[in-house]
Amino acid sequence: MAVPRTFRNRIFINFFIVFSVFTLAVIGYQYDREKNYRVGELESILDNTTEITHRFIEHKKILETGDFKSLDTLKTLLADSNTRITVIDMSGKVLYDSFVPDVQNLENHLDRPEIQKAFKLGIGSSIRLSNTTSQKFYYYAKAYKKYFIRTADVYNVDVVKFLTTSRIFLVFIVFLFLLMWFLLHFTTRRLSDFITKLKDFALKAAQNEDISKMDISFKDDELGVIRRQIIQIYDNLKTTKDQLTSEKEKLYGHLQVLNEGISIFSPEKNKILANSHFIQFINMISEKSTISAEHIFSIPEFSKVVEFVNQKRDQDIQSQNKELPQFEFTIEKREKYFQIRCIIFMDRSFEVLISDITRPEKQRLLKQQLTSNIAHELKTPLSSIKGYLETILNNQNIPAEKKTYFLEKAFAQSERLTDLLNDISLLNNIEDAGGLFEFKSLALKPVVRDVIENLKNRLTDKSMECSIEIDNDVVVNGNESLLFSVFQNLIENSINYAGAGSQISIRKYLEDDKFYFFQYTDSGVGIQEEHLPRIFERFYRIDYGRSRETGGTGLGLSIVKNAILLHKGEISAKNRPEGGLEFLFSLAKK
Repeated sequence: MAVPRTFRNRIFINFFIVFSVFTLAVIGYQYDREKNYRVGELESILDNTTEITHRFIEHKKILETGDFKSLDTLKTLLADSNTRITVIDMSGKVLYDSFVPDVQNLENHLDRPEIQKAFKLGIGSSIRLSNTTSQKFYYYAKAYKKYFIRTADVYNVDVVKFLTTSRIFLVFIVFLFLLMWFLLHFTTRRLSDFITKLKDFALKAAQNEDISKMDISFKDDELGVIRRQIIQIYDNLKTTKDQLTSEKEKLYGHLQVLNEGISIFSPEKNKILANSHFIQFINMISEKSTISAEHIFSIPEFSKVVEFVNQKRDQDIQSQNKELPQFEFTIEKREKYFQIRCIIFMDRSFEVLISDITRPEKQRLLKQQLTSNIAHELKTPLSSIKGYLETILNNQNIPAEKKTYFLEKAFAQSERLTDLLNDISLLNNIEDAGGLFEFKSLALKPVVRDVIENLKNRLTDKSMECSIEIDNDVVVNGNESLLFSVFQNLIENSINYAGAGSQISIRKYLEDDKFYFFQYTDSGVGIQEEHLPRIFERFYRIDYGRSRETGGTGLGLSIVKNAILLHKGEISAKNRPEGGLEFLFSLAKK
């Protein structure tokens, strides 16, 4: 099984290799130095012998006399009998050899290695077997002007020992190596322990594990300082990260609860963040569904945003004394209105904000229409009242009966005008100041009975009957005045348009944990299907002339719907198969 290559092992092996190479280099250098020293000592001895021989020849003028036999006297002067002296002329002929009595038969020595070196360099040496004596010698040759003098020692045990380097320094080197190995082992172990703890710390920190129980005791040295600094940096980073995470969660939480769609993009138009409303709104505007916020740049309706961003991309943006560049416009799509706002920041990233302004925009248009309708609706009764009064004022002799008739007509128009103003006021209060109405637990059946009692005479005149199927324990969370207005307007609508002899029914047909569900029906003539979607609109009349005759303001069903919505319910209308009109609505429980 392979040994895992830990950090300690790698450091140890690297240092071991370096130190081993260094040790081998020292050993090699010391060995070579010691060997050269030994060889130098031996060659120095041989060189002395060579110089003695040369001086002897010069002194005795042996080269002129040719009496080389006289060199035998040097044997008695040399302490070592193993020393061999040879004299060779410049052509390689042996003139004298202390180990060979008859040199006449000796071969030419010019090709001997030591002679060749001496010929070129002045001195030369070699260790080889002698062809003459068949002994192994250490040869040392030196060149003079007219001859070579070669001295040699028999390469025996004594010479080998003399040339052998001392081993004492090897013992010292091995001891030093073992000492360094121990120190290296201790140092790498301590360093490895530090690295291992840092590794464990990093792993636990990366996995957000509790590091409070880790061994983080430090010594007062450089590694201790490094460890403390790393822990401090980690603590600072963790604190900062926790704060950023908290702020990020707050930001994302805030973005998700916003009713606006918001997205922030990089200068390259890549999404940085976006909330769900943003994706929902661009899907409502786009012809193609998507979950990508970047899809906004391919939607034609947002071409103004792309143009604005591209225009400001190369400009220098400063916000200290000036507002950030921003641009807004409105998009209308499928009866929905969206306000688009784009803001470019200093780093050229930008924000796109989409607000659904359908309700306020429709309210604005509705109020604009309402103002026009109110002016139109008020004009008719006011004109009638003015006409009747002008007739009376301009005709002083008008008969009393006629005068009374005109006054009654003017009074009726003033009543109609009063009802119209009251309905407009009630409707505006429901829409704009719904919070001002007091809601409480309210038994619904007594409210319905009061409405029927209030309209009893009108019901009787039309031969209409009204039945109630609501239990006494039906209690809703509501406003008595508004609920009274709901049922009064429903019944008045039936009185005005259902026809004489119609039957009215009000009943609770269902309930759940939060709501009661009610059904209101009459057995009248009903409404044409194309008019049903619009009967809750303000001043909408199916038969304008007939409505005028019945005295309706055109706001009754609009008041009903808005009052139901304020009670957190819903309402719808449809024709009954057997004839008549049916309203289904819900009211919240107490």
